[in-house]
Amino acid sequence: MTPGRPAAAPDVADRATAGFSQGYDAQPAGRWAAPGRVNLIGEHTDYNDGFVLPFALPLRTVVAAGPQPGERWTVRSEIADRPVDFGAAEADSPGRVTGWGGYVAGVVWALREAGYAVPGARLAIASDVPLGSGLSSSAALEAAVLTALADLGGLDLPAAHRPRLAQRAENGYVGAPTGIMDQSAVLRCRAGHALFLDCRDESVEHIPFDLDAAGLAILVIDSRAPHRHADGEYASRRAACERAADLLGVPALRDVPVADLDAALDRLPDDETRRRVRHVVTENQRVRDTVELLRAGRVPEIGPLLTASHASMRDDFEITVPEIDTAVEAALAAGALGARMTGGGFGGCILALVGADRSDAVATAVRAAYAERGFTAPTTLTALPAPGTTRLP
Repeated sequence: MTPGRPAAAPDVADRATAGFSQGYDAQPAGRWAAPGRVNLIGEHTDYNDGFVLPFALPLRTVVAAGPQPGERWTVRSEIADRPVDFGAAEADSPGRVTGWGGYVAGVVWALREAGYAVPGARLAIASDVPLGSGLSSSAALEAAVLTALADLGGLDLPAAHRPRLAQRAENGYVGAPTGIMDQSAVLRCRAGHALFLDCRDESVEHIPFDLDAAGLAILVIDSRAPHRHADGEYASRRAACERAADLLGVPALRDVPVADLDAALDRLPDDETRRRVRHVVTENQRVRDTVELLRAGRVPEIGPLLTASHASMRDDFEITVPEIDTAVEAALAAGALGARMTGGGFGGCILALVGADRSDAVATAVRAAYAERGFTAPTTLTALPAPGTTRLP
């Protein structure tokens, strides 16, 4: 990723087509693209039935696909030397297909579990969404495969139901305890908007997020920090939140109003649990406050909310790492209006709200701070809100 350089969607689509034609000696029936996503604000609120505000990135995963007889699925990826091939028996046994192919098998499994007649298919995958950076490469893959299989099979699959099926693939087949946000974002986002998602009832509102009109940009910085204990720590945070909700006698932490937070914290047994709860409750309020500002067209004013979100993730939820904190601090020192980690934590990306003419300067300042501390140089992308999953011409 480089400053100011949009993702080359035609290039990734062409790579998927080439992978299909070279791998199967045929032309695909179609190509389906799903974006990566970045979460503007609302971290670790999704599995607490709370609120999130993601938007789709111009970076895409593209699946070129065509039918295959019987209940068999063959998948090729530009990142793998060998294809993954599996049948109904493997698809119906969660965890049987491992690695990147497990996400594809998981989609087949989730559809079959829901009663859909999933067509056999051959697929080829290409992607510009970087792996392991917190930009939802797995959800992009799931969404593109799900949409391709639904179209190939003529499945009556309402758009509102698709995120839950994609999430089920990741939770139930792959075994990753993700919430509903990533799949909702990559499937339901619109260009020029952020997606205000209520993770309890899955209702959405498309919030105008016109950065150009405000003379602003979002700079996404991949920290290049390896994810440290991410899976175990993610599960630990989720379990802590669920225990706290039980102790407070509420269905989920979303049901603790910010006005009642101090009283709720007094009822909890230890400081760590109190800090976890404080993050979730205040983060939900920050999402609401951000939405209100965007509805009013007051885009620059969301900056302090982004920065407060990062401080909460760092101090209360304890999910940042030195590379992430360094990037946020350097971006703010270079004039960003706000900056925060985005994604599950323990590595991944930050985003910074910057003046459109300051993007390169802020990126340069972050790179200099990294060099001073001996970190691997970060990569950057200046992003505008992009559309969600779609079939390509």
